[in-house]
Amino acid sequence: MSTDPTTGTPVDPAPVDSTPVPPVSALSVLDLIPVRTDQTSADAIAASTRLAQTADELGFRRYWVAEHHNMPAVASTTPPVLLALLASATQQIRVGSGGVMLPNHAPLAVAEQFAVLEAAFPGRIDLGIGRAPGSDPVTSHMLRSGAAQGSSVDTFPDDVRDTIELMSPGGMVLDLRGRSYPLRATPHATSAPETWLLGSSMYSAQLAAALGLPYVFAHHFAGQGTREAMQTYRAAFRPSEHLAEPKTFGIINAVVAETAEEAERRALPYIRSMIRLRTGQGLEPQELVEDAEREGIAPEHAGIAQAIRGSWAIGTPDVAAAKVRELAEMVRTDEIMISPVSSAYVGSDPRRVETREETLRLLAGALLPGSLLPR
Repeated sequence: MSTDPTTGTPVDPAPVDSTPVPPVSALSVLDLIPVRTDQTSADAIAASTRLAQTADELGFRRYWVAEHHNMPAVASTTPPVLLALLASATQQIRVGSGGVMLPNHAPLAVAEQFAVLEAAFPGRIDLGIGRAPGSDPVTSHMLRSGAAQGSSVDTFPDDVRDTIELMSPGGMVLDLRGRSYPLRATPHATSAPETWLLGSSMYSAQLAAALGLPYVFAHHFAGQGTREAMQTYRAAFRPSEHLAEPKTFGIINAVVAETAEEAERRALPYIRSMIRLRTGQGLEPQELVEDAEREGIAPEHAGIAQAIRGSWAIGTPDVAAAKVRELAEMVRTDEIMISPVSSAYVGSDPRRVETREETLRLLAGALLPGSLLPR
């Protein structure tokens, strides 16, 4: 039996939810801002800006960027800065963090950053909060050192509460030696970002339920435990001032092309990157398709590759859409977030990734025909 992370009390096992699931009606995007071997950081950011504009034109609901540090293959290091850029380059889509790794930062710093974003783009900002470091131990130490010492994993529940309260229009009041000290992330807020809790464990599911927050399980990364985490979240959910009932969506890696062969080719570079990650090798800039094909997958890693791709949506639009619907049924949601992990071919424009844009277009056309059309 698991325990409530806020109180330590036992939590009963989650019952199976048998209520009908509505069809997928909303698509969103998760972007790590991958850096290819033929790209600079500037190129990768430009390509992701174009991808966000494509998602906006297609009517996608959200566009989230991750937080990872000191990784040659990932340019998504500072979500608040990137979100300001992406929100300025788009018109309607919500932009958010998937997520800010709160143990790396002081709650007030995160609250101030996202309060500014909400003031500049009201009603379009999501704050997704995670507990993992998103980096190696040395980088984590540098992020937290000195006067900017960040929050710790041990105080994570309190830090989440503080971040949310600081962003609220009323802010929070500290009791300092019997005197009240008002503290706000911004002087006169009229709205606050929507805050989500992210995770890949039962702990995060239980904490989101206890705090009454929206919750997202990292299915695209973990690949397992999704159903159990969702059942736990829904069964233990406590209504709060933020949310009356459970709210979630699913995340899936996707590579979609007109033919199954092309989809498999475009997925190979990212699969090889994940194999390197899981076998303790260093992460390098993402390969181009032809370079990955030349290297292939070592026979001893074939099983790892199969396990990795088993939870992805790879193939033609109809095949990929079926995989997305399968996840929607498991998570019991009508919204799915797509992480488009398609790589590019030799000679491609380094400031665009047309294969990623195509994944969004083809999948939207297969799942929501007639409802997601370029404006």
